[in-house]
Amino acid sequence: MKTHLRTDITVGDICNGFVYNEFEGKGLFGLAGSLTIQPEYQRNYIYADGKKDVAVIESVLKGYPLGLIYFNKTGVDGAGRDQLEVLDGQQRITSLGRYVTNKFPIMDSSGVPQYFSGISQDQQDLIFSTPLLVYVCEGSEKEIKEWFKTINIAGVPLNEQELMNAVFSGPFVTKAREVFSNNGNSNIQKWSAYVKGSADRQDFLATALDWASGGNASDYMAQRRHSASIDELVRHFTSVIDWISATFPDVEKEMRGLAWGDLYSTYKTHPYDPDHVRSRVEALYADSCVKNRRGVFEFILGGEQNTALLDVRIFGEDVKRAAYAEQTKEARATGHSNCPLCAAGQNTNKTRIWVAKEMEADHVTAWSKGGATSRANCEMLCTNHNRAKGNK
Repeated sequence: MKTHLRTDITVGDICNGFVYNEFEGKGLFGLAGSLTIQPEYQRNYIYADGKKDVAVIESVLKGYPLGLIYFNKTGVDGAGRDQLEVLDGQQRITSLGRYVTNKFPIMDSSGVPQYFSGISQDQQDLIFSTPLLVYVCEGSEKEIKEWFKTINIAGVPLNEQELMNAVFSGPFVTKAREVFSNNGNSNIQKWSAYVKGSADRQDFLATALDWASGGNASDYMAQRRHSASIDELVRHFTSVIDWISATFPDVEKEMRGLAWGDLYSTYKTHPYDPDHVRSRVEALYADSCVKNRRGVFEFILGGEQNTALLDVRIFGEDVKRAAYAEQTKEARATGHSNCPLCAAGQNTNKTRIWVAKEMEADHVTAWSKGGATSRANCEMLCTNHNRAKGNK
């Protein structure tokens, strides 16, 4: 791959013809249209937080260097102009373009917001005349994308989905991002109840691909790279979301980010009564013994068999000590083992007095069958019997 340094490009040049869309994935352009600021393999703009974007502008006004910027030469137009796309520096360039088009303000020394159109002419000229240090790269698609990965190790690293967007760029990724990476999509709010992350960082797209591919998003994207249809992807994602909302009528914060794709695959054919599900969720949420509310949903879907999902509260040390002392005292008085199950059996441990560290606390009546985690429902069993008893 060849590179050459250009020092003749200024912020003003970059912002000439700058076009900003709320959904940047459709393309941002500068240099009078000859520069694509956000190629399809680039991440969405993530500097719009009132800090990073402002810091870029303040750096320019203070004369601080913005660092190296990399462009990729993709061709030459009919007028002989190089056609370029941003390889690295998209966040900085977009921040500059958004500021000079009055999309956000910076604060002056008195804390008053100052949009570009409101700052002095000297400051405007300073911004426009600031030179940029740009390396222009030429090479094959594979070389460019490998370089793109390498230079993005620094700064805000690409996440796995952003890297896969680069590797499998094409019509499928473009169409998928229009749906799942678009903050303007009215469905984002509904999806956010069940999917963790943000559209900007490709989290909704990553989730949709994971659900549709059964956890093999890379192969799924590779097979569909040149397809312009994402109907299957959208249909599967929508089916999962609709199944969740139909099964669990009430949205709880602990639902966000669960492995819904796997749960859908396992339980989608099981019939559930939404009213019963609602009442069970309410009851389990109200149960002070349930320590892991995120496990409530899979617990219900699975027929309330796997109590390990709930991390049910165990007996405290004071309760275990009291139970051990009481059982041991009674056992010595009767000549039986202090493990009730050993005492009831016909074996060599029938009269054995176990030391405390050889015993474990157990619910007399299992928690799943309504037994409370209280002293009245606690008994100490030898380790072997307790672990053999399970949830019986």
